[in-house]
Amino acid sequence: MSSNESLGFVETVGLVAAIEAADAMVKTAQVRVKTVCNADAALLSVICTGDLAACKAAVDAGKAAAMRVGDCVNSNLIARAADGVEKFIEDDIGPLFEPVKAAKAAKAGTKKSQK
Repeated sequence: MSSNESLGFVETVGLVAAIEAADAMVKTAQVRVKTVCNADAALLSVICTGDLAACKAAVDAGKAAAMRVGDCVNSNLIARAADGVEKFIEDDIGPLFEPVKAAKAAKAGTKKSQK
């Protein structure tokens, strides 16, 4: 993440609301969804990166979209996040779908080695 990028967060209840929020976020503004992480049993946080104005617009759109199909618990915006915050998100929080991707890759590797 470059020094001028901001972080936008939308926390939802349920996967459908999180996907709806992520979709609205990237369609509304020039942001990238950095990760979707599992905060608790049903709480999912969608985290996006981009410039401050884009993240603000994306968070607003994500909140509205999540509320249409489920519930938006909270949201936040961090202007020009420090490098330590990015490292914390990548190393300590991690993406929700990374274990699924790793399991699929391992399974595909096992099938190839059995041939």
